[in-house]
Amino acid sequence: MFETLSDRLSAILDKLTRRGSLSEADVAEAMREVRRALLEADVALDVVRDFTEAVAAKAVGQEVVRSIAPGQMVIKIVHNELVRMLGAEAAPIDLAATPPVVMMLVGLQGSGKTTTTAKIGRRLQTRDKRKVLMASLDTRRPAAQEQLRVLGEQTSVATLAIVEGQDPAGITRRALEAARLGGYDVLLLDTAGRTHIDEAMMAETAEIAALAKPHETLLVADALTGQDAVNLARSFDQRLPLTGIVLTRIDGDGRGGAALSMRAVTGKPIKLIGTGEKLEALEEFDPSRIAGRILGMGDVVGLVEKAIETVELDKAEAIARKMRKGAFDLEDLAEQLKQVQKLGGMGGVLGMLPGIGKIRKQINAANLEETILKRQQAIIGSMTKSERKTPKLLNASRKKRVAAGSGTSVQDINKLVKMHRQMADMMKTMGKKRGMLGQLFGGGPPPELPAELPAGAASAPPPGFPSLPPRAFPGMGGLPGLPRGLPGLPRSKKR
Repeated sequence: MFETLSDRLSAILDKLTRRGSLSEADVAEAMREVRRALLEADVALDVVRDFTEAVAAKAVGQEVVRSIAPGQMVIKIVHNELVRMLGAEAAPIDLAATPPVVMMLVGLQGSGKTTTTAKIGRRLQTRDKRKVLMASLDTRRPAAQEQLRVLGEQTSVATLAIVEGQDPAGITRRALEAARLGGYDVLLLDTAGRTHIDEAMMAETAEIAALAKPHETLLVADALTGQDAVNLARSFDQRLPLTGIVLTRIDGDGRGGAALSMRAVTGKPIKLIGTGEKLEALEEFDPSRIAGRILGMGDVVGLVEKAIETVELDKAEAIARKMRKGAFDLEDLAEQLKQVQKLGGMGGVLGMLPGIGKIRKQINAANLEETILKRQQAIIGSMTKSERKTPKLLNASRKKRVAAGSGTSVQDINKLVKMHRQMADMMKTMGKKRGMLGQLFGGGPPPELPAELPAGAASAPPPGFPSLPPRAFPGMGGLPGLPRGLPGLPRSKKR
């Protein structure tokens, strides 16, 4: 997400950090480029003007002029203004009310309301340990109620029984009664949408809101629609007491205009973002962490949280013990590949680490995709148990058999065996050093994390804006615990 904008801003700010001192003209030129980048990202004009004026006013002050690293100070200012524009503080879903807490989801048809309802239900039930009931009030779209029922089965979240011929108001009354009698903590109401805003939809939604008296009224908007999503939020806010916004399909939004404009224009906080099609692909919207991602600073906190939620600790701890002994076989590698897939693939993991933004294209060129991970798992799955335990058994004839069984080539087998050998050596060393990635995948407690996001690659950040030391982590540009170059990634030439 935000890749296009992130690349543009990183290039602009890099020019500033390479200069020993900054003049007012330097800052003005940079702000013109920033303004152009934000407008191309479909950020609202008023928001862009306010942002660039605020940054310019602070960037030409005495604090920057007298700073040891003025370029880094400007980056800090840009980061702080991005956070302010995105809402300053995270605004999670509010459950502080008498159960059942009613949450109503509204929005246009096709914005992802039903899937988002199921995602929120799953999140509240698995992470927050709340008893959740979901009810579909969409009687217009064919099979909408059946869709939510199926999603409820997939997520193990209860759904209200479907009664044919009942209108949305009647379903609302029945859902409220069922939630109360069933002892549910949260009731999620999935309302009907239209392809566009009309009076009938608004009247129906307002009637449901009057009946249910929701504690949270969340607008579900498609991030890919850009400024249309902002206009949609304005329209709904005029008729309903919106408490927050959920942006869907943000993983496909390389520009980020809706996310950057929404809070500033509507005054409503973005509470959650949908980061993929999977039912677990839902994140809280934290302005500070999102600003860090946009500026290429990574999101280590988000990576740790994701690891805690998705990594199977029992298996991870067992593998960690084997790593420390240097007994890392291909079965362990297969398990590691599964864990990486759960974290969003190799690109997902690396993309959340500081300093990766500048080498994203190199990572993409190395083709670190989910298909590669699946192919490697297929190769390991085609081996016998003894071959997985002892890779040295793989002679030429065995490799041909495994290649035929997995639909790959002998060259692919050789690459996997080489990668395993490198990883085994690295894991043995990491078992002694207990690096950050070893803690993430090895079941240990999360490391101490900085109070603020790191400033990036520069080595002399201003006070209060910490940066990772250039060699804090061994390997590729400071990545924790990864072997230099990473298997399959082209090595950089020595200068």
